[in-house]
Amino acid sequence: MQKLEKQDYKFVVVLGVIGYFLAVGTQLLGTHFVGASLASLLNSLNPISMYVFAVLFAQERLSFQKILSIFICIVGVLIIVGKGENLHIFGIVLSVLSVIIWSFVSVGMKRIMLKYPPIQITCYGVGIACVCYLPISIWEYKSGSEFLWSGNVLVLLLYMGAICTGLSYLMWNKSLSILNASTCSIFYPLQPVISTILSVLFLQESISWSFILGSLCIIMGVFINLYGMKGKKYVQIQEG
Repeated sequence: MQKLEKQDYKFVVVLGVIGYFLAVGTQLLGTHFVGASLASLLNSLNPISMYVFAVLFAQERLSFQKILSIFICIVGVLIIVGKGENLHIFGIVLSVLSVIIWSFVSVGMKRIMLKYPPIQITCYGVGIACVCYLPISIWEYKSGSEFLWSGNVLVLLLYMGAICTGLSYLMWNKSLSILNASTCSIFYPLQPVISTILSVLFLQESISWSFILGSLCIIMGVFINLYGMKGKKYVQIQEG
């Protein structure tokens, strides 16, 4: 475990409070109001917002190849998800706000990811977010919100905490320490593809032609972006 330098504490606090607390919290609230399908579509805007922030604040170069790949991926998501049935304006605002916050934090955290082990930064950030969530959890419990404990619920909570949150954040932070933020973001549109595949495997849902066509667009967009990495050195080496 590497000791944090004094000037870096603020970045860890920003990651925990603004990233893991505000961004994730608004995303969950947005999904609650608009539903999973439209939330997936709005979440696929991450490559666009992250690319804008990366160009503005991280001095990443404009690339026609990346713009084209993002456009093709977004088209693929639109084909898969469709228009969505629940157009709750408050939920849409929350979902878009979550995308903007998360993109800003991801680009801003690039520097600190190069400086410290990703698992250390992830643990600090998640720990700070837990402290922020605690008062809200107590308030919800006191307000009479029902929560039925069972073995299945406990397993799901452990899975969401360890895999969906801890492991996914760790891998994302590790990716930011190796690749450009805009390159990492291009994988976001794969979310509805993977979700649909899992629903087929575990929920016996059927695959439509729109899913196949949209998936091909997304895979093509990711391939176009990754093909541009061929021959380029993206691995960042920490100075000193």
